[in-house]
Amino acid sequence: MKSPSPGPAGRGFTPAGILDGGSERVFQVLPITVLDNMRSAGSEGSLLWNLIYPRAQPRLSLRTLLDLRPLWGSLAEVGDDRLIPYYWGYSVAGERLPALDDSLAAVAGRDDLLEIDLLLVGASNLVVVEAKHQAAPGMCRRYYAGRCPEIHEGARGPCRYWEGELPPFASALDFGQRPAPGGERPPCADHYQLARCLLLARQLSLRLGLQSHLWLIIPERRWPDLQKGWLEFAESVSAEEDWRHLRVLAWESIERMKAST
Repeated sequence: MKSPSPGPAGRGFTPAGILDGGSERVFQVLPITVLDNMRSAGSEGSLLWNLIYPRAQPRLSLRTLLDLRPLWGSLAEVGDDRLIPYYWGYSVAGERLPALDDSLAAVAGRDDLLEIDLLLVGASNLVVVEAKHQAAPGMCRRYYAGRCPEIHEGARGPCRYWEGELPPFASALDFGQRPAPGGERPPCADHYQLARCLLLARQLSLRLGLQSHLWLIIPERRWPDLQKGWLEFAESVSAEEDWRHLRVLAWESIERMKAST
C-alpha cells in the first residue's frame, strides 16, 4: 500500500471543522487528504471525528453501540467490550494500529490505497466502520471506466481479487462466477468498497485474534437510497458469522449518545 502523506507534523495544525480535541497528536500524522476534508464541520471527516471523539473518552462501549436501534442488523449476542477508536488507522495519540499495514497490503497490495475511516478495537472485538455522509459506498472505478482487467480488452490485469486458488472475493462473498467478457455487470463492480472492507475485517481480525464486525454509518435520510445496494451486498456475504456481524447505523443515533465525561 502506498504510504499516505502525513499531516503538517509539529505545527499544531487543527482543521477548521474540528469542534473538540484539536490538540490531539493524531492531527500531526493524519494524511493531508483527510485533513483537507475536515475544513468544514459538515464534511465527512469532521462529522466522524466530532461525533465519535467526545463519546470515546477514553473508550467506547460496544454494548452501548449495539443497543442503538440499527437501520439494518440482527440482534448481536456479544458481550460488552471497551473499544479504542483508530481514526484512519491512528489512535488519538498518533499511533498506527499494529498489523493494519500488513493487512492492507495482504488485501489490496502495496500499490493500491484502501483507507478505512474508523476502526474500533477492543479486547475481543474489531469493528471496521465505513462512514458516509453525502456519498454512497464506492463502486469499482476500473470497471466503470472500461478498464476491468477481467472484462475489457487492453486493460492491465488480472484482477487480484479474482486470482489464486481461492480468490479473495470468492472466499468471502457469493459474487458468482469470475467476471468474463460479454457477461452481465458483475456484483463486484457495484459492491467493490464494501467487499474490500469485509476482506480487511477478516484479515485484520485474524492477525489480532479478534471477532470482526463490519458496520456502515450513514445519515438516516440516506437509507432509502442506499438500502437496496446494502441488502444486495449483505445477501452475498458467504459466512453466517460475517453476516451476523454486519450492521448499518444512523449518524443521528450516535449523536443522541451522551458524550463521555
